[in-house]
Amino acid sequence: MRRAAKIYFPFINAGMQEVATYRVNWIFYILGNVMSCFVSYFIWKAVYSSGGGENLEGFTLPDMIVYIFLMFLTSTIIGSDASYVVGEEVRDGSIVMRLIKPVSYNGTFLFQELGNKLLTEIMLLVPLVVGVEAVRAALMGGIQFNPLSFLIYLVSCVLAYLINFFFNICFGFLAFVVKYLWGANLMKACVVGFLSGTIIPLAFLPKPLEAVFLLLPFASLNYTPVMIYIGRYSGLTLLYYLGLQLFWALAFWGLSKFLWRVSVKHLTVQGG
Repeated sequence: MRRAAKIYFPFINAGMQEVATYRVNWIFYILGNVMSCFVSYFIWKAVYSSGGGENLEGFTLPDMIVYIFLMFLTSTIIGSDASYVVGEEVRDGSIVMRLIKPVSYNGTFLFQELGNKLLTEIMLLVPLVVGVEAVRAALMGGIQFNPLSFLIYLVSCVLAYLINFFFNICFGFLAFVVKYLWGANLMKACVVGFLSGTIIPLAFLPKPLEAVFLLLPFASLNYTPVMIYIGRYSGLTLLYYLGLQLFWALAFWGLSKFLWRVSVKHLTVQGG
């Protein structure tokens, strides 16, 4: 354990230095997500205003506003650029620098991104949670914060991040075969955004389709943590969805190990 910490700590440090060095890029990334969040808010406000109803599939307008801001918070916590980074390193040939290191290929990405996340969450988590809770209190007429639900939400976010990271690593391995992933990454972002409930809550879908989507790993990314935060999942239902998240995290971890062994045989370095 101590040896592993000694090996991978430099990658955590590198991730933190990356955020600190490219802070302007990081600021614009956050601002872009905030703008997207407010665009969604105005769209849903128009939907509720034109629909003539105060409740859509169990979501009132205040519920939907909280859902939108929680999706932004959750997406910030669990986001992963692993597939993009793998694709770019294959394209420019810099992947060879990782391959010559006597450490796990997946592990270098994971710990470098954890360093990135650590610094990001130190700066953003408390302000974002306070902001979300202020919105909830204003819309619902009182403080809604539940410390236990929040702690379970954080556990769910950790599992969601692991699912997202290992899924993106698996997807990134496509670059070993197709060489360039820019277009594929755009398509992935659109599909995952829909299947994870980021665009519309999965409860709005027809019930048979909702039941299928809830079993897929993508619902475990954003939808499950948000439902836990707002108290829609509790008791055995809560344990079921946490167990499903754990299952998908382990499944993608195992798949990433397998795909690495297969994909590395097809690697052709183009740059360098």
